[in-house]
Amino acid sequence: MPDLTDAPDQELTAERHTESPAVPDRLTGAQRLWVAVVIAFTGLGVLVVLNQVFFWNPGGFTLLRNQFLYVVLALFLSQVFVFLRASKKNPRPPFSVPWYDALLVLVCVATNLYFAVNAENISLEGWDYAAPPLAAVLSFVLWLVVLEGLRRTAGLVVTLIATAFSLYPLVAGEVPIKFLQGVPFPIERAATIHALGPDSILGLPLQTAGVILVGFLIFGVVLQRTGGADFFIDLARSVFGHSRGGSAKVAVASSAGMGMMSGSAVSNVLTTGPMTIPAMKRAGYPGTYAAGIEATAATGGSITPPIMGTAAFLMVSFLGIPYSEVALAAAIPALLYYLGIFTQVDAYAARTGLRGELRSALPRIGATIVAGWPFLLAIAGLVFLLVWRQDEAQAPFIAAAALLIIAMVRRTNPIRGRGLLAIVVDSGRSIAEIVGIIAGVGLIVGGLSMSGVSLSLARELVSAVGDNVIMILIAGAITCFILGMGMTVSAVYVFLAIVMAPALVELGVNAVAAHLFVIYWAAASYITPPVALAAFAAAGIAKTPPMATGFKAMQLGAVKYIIPFCFALNPALVAQDSLPNVLIALGLAIVGVYAMGAAFEGYAPIAEVRLPIWARAVALVAGIALLAPGLVTSLTGLAVVIVLLVTLRLIGPGPVRSNQEVTA
Repeated sequence: MPDLTDAPDQELTAERHTESPAVPDRLTGAQRLWVAVVIAFTGLGVLVVLNQVFFWNPGGFTLLRNQFLYVVLALFLSQVFVFLRASKKNPRPPFSVPWYDALLVLVCVATNLYFAVNAENISLEGWDYAAPPLAAVLSFVLWLVVLEGLRRTAGLVVTLIATAFSLYPLVAGEVPIKFLQGVPFPIERAATIHALGPDSILGLPLQTAGVILVGFLIFGVVLQRTGGADFFIDLARSVFGHSRGGSAKVAVASSAGMGMMSGSAVSNVLTTGPMTIPAMKRAGYPGTYAAGIEATAATGGSITPPIMGTAAFLMVSFLGIPYSEVALAAAIPALLYYLGIFTQVDAYAARTGLRGELRSALPRIGATIVAGWPFLLAIAGLVFLLVWRQDEAQAPFIAAAALLIIAMVRRTNPIRGRGLLAIVVDSGRSIAEIVGIIAGVGLIVGGLSMSGVSLSLARELVSAVGDNVIMILIAGAITCFILGMGMTVSAVYVFLAIVMAPALVELGVNAVAAHLFVIYWAAASYITPPVALAAFAAAGIAKTPPMATGFKAMQLGAVKYIIPFCFALNPALVAQDSLPNVLIALGLAIVGVYAMGAAFEGYAPIAEVRLPIWARAVALVAGIALLAPGLVTSLTGLAVVIVLLVTLRLIGPGPVRSNQEVTA
């Protein structure tokens, strides 16, 4: 599921992301009722989305855009109150819904259906500025319901931020700082604009979620529930398990594969970590290192094509480009990110003499591929539809349907009643969580657009830094990181896509690179103390100190901090240049990341030499030079790396060997 739950990371448990039953075996009558509600709401909601995406329009019946979005809120936002409790301190069995949550479900459904029925009047009669009394009252109700849904899915901090921004128009005219002043609105007008206007709750984020994200969420659930997670782990073991430090390389590769199902960092850790972290520790990796590897590899899921995090899909709407272009742009940075981790993992294994697993204990790659062909076919089909048909709305539904049909008719472990039930329930929960987050994030957009402050903030940023692109990139990175400690990646992205990205573009940064810069730095908080949610989750599995694990994850994921600056200054690294320039930039960047990985670990694979302190400093600088724009700078860095490694190979100590000769 693409981050696609990047927000609920703070509250997720392993239950949702493993093959545990989606519905308990024993249920009370009331629990059965709520299971039926979830199935009915999810089934009807998916049919409504399919009708909108595939333009079925049976009998000429069509839904207006705002009407469609209200129906999505009625059927999926309401499920937030079924799945997520009001307080963590008061846990209840699954589908045991207290009376007050049942009331919230009813209020959410009734309010949104009222607006859906009156959708045409809302548009034609301008209810967002002149609503009848009942609609005005229900606007306040929807505002509060959305905030409560956001609190349960994304946490209190994000909710407080969204509340502050949604209330900002009330005081925008009295703010003493000039560039923060905006158009003031009374609270009743603000409520109707938030609930009924096209730029707040029903704004671009929810439009993207309703039309694009639902399909990818369902594809992720189907992929995982039909055995995709086991396939990617087996494939990683068959390819990398025998090499030195193989258990760590399996962790990196399997987490990258899991990114196709869950762009969420913490959920990736909770899915693969219980298997990979103990395996790494048994192979000889210290617990802190093993947990750091898992956290860093899992964090790459939200930036790894073909399925990325929620923010990447929001990018499609903000930039008005096909998702295939976003995925293509993100491909090189994602490759470099994982290459940096692989280099350090291999260097550590070589330096300490760690072996891989015996080939006899590993799955055969041929047999693994033969057994997992439906998953490869589904992903290949999805990529084909995204790239060649440029059809990001329909593509995931087609791929998910094909995979589900294969899973139902296959001879071994076919999907039957309980498996289908699990897919429906998991899909309902995933969609509900993302709708809860996105509707709440829309309030941030609504507050900024209503008051008109977003444009003045961007202008003020450009004015403050003059023409200094580096300064605004540094300021943007710090802002993304700070906001990322308390907000979800999608919330940070939406906010800075309005405020920061336009300023970067005005200073000459490529638009795609500017938006990816924000996403990368917003996700950096997952492995960076003091928050480091992914690192802390991995530390819990490894039973290691959380802060130490976070700092180790920072070292392993160091490329994540450097690459965004490089592609912001050199758009060829996000495929925004001619093909020859892109290939040249990619080749030089690969060498640069290799040099940086060797510098961080103090050992250079391939050359098989240790790097003393002075050589590590030289390799780090040369690696950054290889990633920097400018052919002369890059070629100079390349020459330095070659001379350095050749020199160390000739005069330095010999390569480290384990007791058993192994290869990288």
